[in-house]
Amino acid sequence: MKRALVRAGWIVLLLFAVYAVLRGAVELATIHWGDPASYREDWGGPSLVGVLLVHSGPGVVGVVVLAVAWRRWRGRHGASRLLD
Repeated sequence: MKRALVRAGWIVLLLFAVYAVLRGAVELATIHWGDPASYREDWGGPSLVGVLLVHSGPGVVGVVVLAVAWRRWRGRHGASRLLD
């Protein structure tokens, strides 16, 4: 039972990380970098740095956390276990 809950937790974390990365990518693609009026009303506005931190920051954090967790898991279980 505990193993299933841990696996479900990882799936939820992975889904959230994918969502955060996609949301950050959409924000990067839709704002007009030279026009502050395009992102002034967004969360984190009126500055471009604030908008990017709020919209793209969680995606970056999610990717880093998943990469660290993946490396730790591979270190414990070895790469050969993936093929079993």
